[in-house]
Amino acid sequence: MRTLILVVVLILASCGGQRTDRTAAHKAMTAESLLTRTSKLASVEFEGRAPGTRGEELTVNYLKDEFTKLGLAPGNPDGTFFQNVPLAGILSRVTGFLTAGGHRISLEPGKDFIGNSAPLQAVNGVKDSEIVFVGYGVVAPEYNWDDYKGVDVHGKTILMLINDPPLADEKMFKGKAMTYYGRWTYKYEIASEKGAAAAIIIHETGPAGYPFEVLTGRWGQEGFDLQRADGNKDRVPVESWISLDKAKELLQAAGQDFDTLKKSAASANFRPVALKAKANLEAANTIRKISSRNVIAKLPGSDPKLTNEYVIYSAHWDHLGKDPTRKGDQVFNGAHDNASGTAALLELAAAFTKLDPRPKRSILFLAVTAEEQGLLGAQYYAENPLYPLKSTLADINMDGVNTWGKTKDFVVVGLGNSTLDDVLAEAAREQGRTLSPDAEPEKGFYYRSDHFEFAKQGVPALYTDAGEQFIDKPAGYGLKKRNEYTTNDYHKVSDEVKPDWDLSGAIEDLKLLFEVGYRVAQAEKFPEWKPGAEFKAKREAQLK
Repeated sequence: MRTLILVVVLILASCGGQRTDRTAAHKAMTAESLLTRTSKLASVEFEGRAPGTRGEELTVNYLKDEFTKLGLAPGNPDGTFFQNVPLAGILSRVTGFLTAGGHRISLEPGKDFIGNSAPLQAVNGVKDSEIVFVGYGVVAPEYNWDDYKGVDVHGKTILMLINDPPLADEKMFKGKAMTYYGRWTYKYEIASEKGAAAAIIIHETGPAGYPFEVLTGRWGQEGFDLQRADGNKDRVPVESWISLDKAKELLQAAGQDFDTLKKSAASANFRPVALKAKANLEAANTIRKISSRNVIAKLPGSDPKLTNEYVIYSAHWDHLGKDPTRKGDQVFNGAHDNASGTAALLELAAAFTKLDPRPKRSILFLAVTAEEQGLLGAQYYAENPLYPLKSTLADINMDGVNTWGKTKDFVVVGLGNSTLDDVLAEAAREQGRTLSPDAEPEKGFYYRSDHFEFAKQGVPALYTDAGEQFIDKPAGYGLKKRNEYTTNDYHKVSDEVKPDWDLSGAIEDLKLLFEVGYRVAQAEKFPEWKPGAEFKAKREAQLK
């Protein structure tokens, strides 16, 4: 009997000890610490954290020092906290004009037109290139959809709409939700694949999910791409956007009507329309090749059989840097985007160091570079992983935290994609909260942050956002605040730490993300993509 009592006591003590350890981990994450770390990263001192600048040096060394203070191991097997990412800094000056119906249509860079050029050579461009309207520019065999219909656009300039075709059938292109086919990155990829000489996307604020000023605000700044062995010569020479008003001017001069063309493009029967118009565009590139850095720290797993399996937490440390040509404020501080998410990564790292014993599997804390340039740091890691992706159970990504207070719910962008949602739902219930889907799936947020690069490679990925049901706030408060941020601060110098920020909700959210990573690290089974998820086949092949 005494032996039985002793065993029960030991079991209860063990359970209680585990519960105490996790409580201590939760308590290690505080609003005060999160604010301090966010303020540091978003300070003028860090100069907007652009890759390849003094701001990068300050940022990556700050992160290395913070991870070291927490007692975490270097995440790179070479014994460092860094993974070098070969980038090409490209300052493109794209100028030119369009002609149609005997009219010369001027383009004012930074106002109604913006362009870039990826091939790593001094001059790229097109002269008297025929313009072809290709609808939404989508080739999707699974939906029996082809906007090109075999039309040869090699050497031509293609003009296309943003987002997916708007269809009533929700089985096509996920209904209201944007698919990858709707993203600008895909549209340039297919333009390159088709051999186009230039690609022009018509901007519309609603379908794009952000105003044209978000694009023009970056005009005249250096952009980045990965350095490829071929010097990026397989990329379309000119990638560009045109304002809706300027596109309508072009189409009218070519004897076409924008609304009529857009309506026809929303049909699988659409065929490309050769416009009586030509493009003359020249990109003058100033190129510098640099090595940027992802920062990675590791908490080794406690189970010798599982320590070579990994759960990743990720956030991008970079933002848009500074623009010395601006009058007044020149620094794009990026406080919400994504100093807050990077600070949250440090908070989670601090929490995991409070666990005793450590999780069975290893936890990686990955701060990636060049997200603002097209998810480049995450893409590089996913294509050149420091640890095998087949041994990587999940990526849990943070891109901006809740700065407006506590919520009854927690938004999952892409809810229903993987069993990670089920783990999160269980933890949320214990917190007295529920999960909600993204209220604006048409804006394609699932394809706009670093987790997507892991998903493309088959790794189950979780990406969350602030809840919508704010406690003691009126209905619609969350959407109102989000719209205010998008309009007033997103990718602008005004994205700074605000005096009215309330990070209490962010801490509640981080506790849930902590629980997801912890439980996945302890679980017997790997997370899985659910039926219908576009990445399921890739993962299943990866794990064979």
